[in-house]
Formats: sequence, C-alpha cells, structure tokens
Amino acid sequence: MRSTTRTIFSVALIGLAVAGCAFQDDHADLKNYIAEVRAKPQGTIEPLPAVRTYDPFIYGATAMRSPFDQPVEVKAVVGVRNPDIKPDLTRDPEFLESFNLDELAMVGMLEQKGALWTLIKDGVGGIHRVTLGNYMGKNYGKIISVTADQVDLQEIVSDGLGGWVQRPRTIKLSEKE
Repeated sequence: MRSTTRTIFSVALIGLAVAGCAFQDDHADLKNYIAEVRAKPQGTIEPLPAVRTYDPFIYGATAMRSPFDQPVEVKAVVGVRNPDIKPDLTRDPEFLESFNLDELAMVGMLEQKGALWTLIKDGVGGIHRVTLGNYMGKNYGKIISVTADQVDLQEIVSDGLGGWVQRPRTIKLSEKE
C-alpha cells in the first residue's frame, strides 16, 4: 500500500507542477509577437509566369544546293561584242521572269489542242505552262527549244563592259517532283 500512496502522491505532484507552469504569464512576449504579425497587412501572391508556347523551327535549306556537291562550273564567255545583242526593255515581263533559274524546275509536258506545253514549277510551289518564245529567269531568258526532258533558253546578260552577250542555259526535267 505504501507504493500506491507514493505513486498517487508523485502523480499529484507532477500534475500540480504542470498546472503551475500553465498559469504563469512568461509567454507574454510570444503573444505580443503573434499579435504584431497578425496586425500587418496581408500580401498578395504573385501570379505564375506565363507559359511560353513552343515555336517549331522549320528547316528551309533542304531545297538548296548541298555544300558537298561539286560547285557549278562557270565558263567564261569570250567573243566579239555584237551591238545587236541587247534585251527588249519595252516588252512587258512575264511572270516567270521574277524568279532565278535555280528556283525553276521542269516537272512535265502537256499537249493541249495540238499545242505542246512545258510545265514549270516556280520557287513558291505554283506550276505554269510555257512554250517556245516565252521568257523565264531574271536575265531575259527566252525559250528556244523544248524536248521531253529539258528546256533550252538563251539568256542575255551584261558582259561587264557596257555591252550584252548571249548565254545558253538548260532546265532539265526534275526527277524529284
């Protein structure tokens, strides 16, 4: 019985000690700090930054000449200057004269009402009909002959000395189209 009395006495003593600590006002500084923080104006949370959308990159050099191909061989045109060779600047330019010859490709032939037409694809995806006598390219290229696999042109280019010279050019049938 003595041990039960001691246990009850010990529990009562611990209970009084805990109760005494709870009624003390030693936490006044903590209560003042909490009241001070609650009295401050509440801030706003900044919105999340806008999500940037993915802009796809389209590689546009696939239609250009590969840097690993043999360079285009340029042959010097040497000859006697002919004053009769000059472009007709009074003529209205045709649509395909707004493209470089490198941008044009022969994609086929068409016969319509007895006339033979060559189909030329321009640099922006359009397909145009041309025949003998039409002009193409930026150097006054006139179509002089047409076969099933190529178009032959005669360009008139400046010779760099104030005159003009004729230069033959060929557009072959494109196998990729």
